[in-house]
Amino acid sequence: MDLYLPIVIVDELTESIITANATLDLASGEIRDVIYLDYDFEALGLPAEDESYEFTSGTLSNAGRDVEFRVDVDVVTGKYSVTPSELLELKGRAAKLFTRAPK
Repeated sequence: MDLYLPIVIVDELTESIITANATLDLASGEIRDVIYLDYDFEALGLPAEDESYEFTSGTLSNAGRDVEFRVDVDVVTGKYSVTPSELLELKGRAAKLFTRAPK
């Protein structure tokens, strides 16, 4: 069974934050369909390649609640992903997020 969840990715640079919408494959940890908001990927390239790049995180939201998690970026392939250990923890946190009553 495939389970794809919409997420928000945040690439943090020293002086700016770059936001993107994407889809997380909860089975594999792969992040697909990355669409940057107010950032010209074609002209500027992958945010993680910028010399002022600091880190990337993701956010999963449901009913007004958020779960934040670490995202890895492979600058060679340009792909975002979640490590297996982070994914395991995220699955538990996501289960709680989706089973709680709305605020």
